Amino acid sequence: MPISLPRPLAELSVRRLTPGDLVACADLCEDRGWPRDEPRWGLLLAAGTGYGLDDPGGKGLMAACVVTSYGPQLAAIGMLLVAERYARQGVARLLMRHVIDEAAGTPLSLYATPAGQPLYEQLGFSVVGHVERVTGFFRPTNDRASATTVRPATADDLQSIVRLDSDVFGTDRTHVLARLPAFADHIRIAEDEGQLVGYTAVWPSGRTHVIGPLIAPDTATAQALVASLARATDLPLRADIDTCHADLLAWFKECGLHTAPGTTVMTYGTSDLPGDRTRRYAPLTVATG
Repeated sequence: MPISLPRPLAELSVRRLTPGDLVACADLCEDRGWPRDEPRWGLLLAAGTGYGLDDPGGKGLMAACVVTSYGPQLAAIGMLLVAERYARQGVARLLMRHVIDEAAGTPLSLYATPAGQPLYEQLGFSVVGHVERVTGFFRPTNDRASATTVRPATADDLQSIVRLDSDVFGTDRTHVLARLPAFADHIRIAEDEGQLVGYTAVWPSGRTHVIGPLIAPDTATAQALVASLARATDLPLRADIDTCHADLLAWFKECGLHTAPGTTVMTYGTSDLPGDRTRRYAPLTVATG
């Protein structure tokens, strides 16, 4: 049941989160009906900066979010959550204003749910794209032939993955990707004549395996990467696919996945995301871009 804030918003203090707040962050997810996703929170708090408001009643966190910085070009906001008991009282706006101030002019991006989009628009964020979520058990179909070779990634592939990712994403994500082998259950790379041209990973979220990132030079290679991951798991899959990749979305549906509520890509302080959208099929997670 919603309860009134014990004191005015202006008197609430935002603090930096630490790895010690991981369980409280997972509790906040559970409070809003999301998977606890403790591994994802661990990645986010290690690679990014968490911000939170403590519950004045001593019940963990009132609200939280994480900002993952990619240098002066971009910072991604994710996992903005407000405890249900404090919803619709201006807490999310307070936290977002703090994050914008802390960014000090660095362009920002986020993936907005339909519920959150009006707030972000009021704060000055603009729509730059849309993502459609697909989820379900993967049933193989006849894939288009791909000239690439797909294989499991090894430790020796990390530098090549980072170089390709920097080209496609438009900025350096080494501090995130260096943690990917420990975070993901499986990583696959695609090679063309010995050169790495695409990669993807799958990581656990509740009783689902989430595909991301997914970077490929074309739809056929993206399909080959996904099919390789699908053969490695018995869990249902989930992916957040940029709607500019209509062919891949149609293929996912042919393979048995169904559409779930998607998100809107929004930016602040820049008219678009950096990098090459044509090769960027899915983010690592909507919390980091």
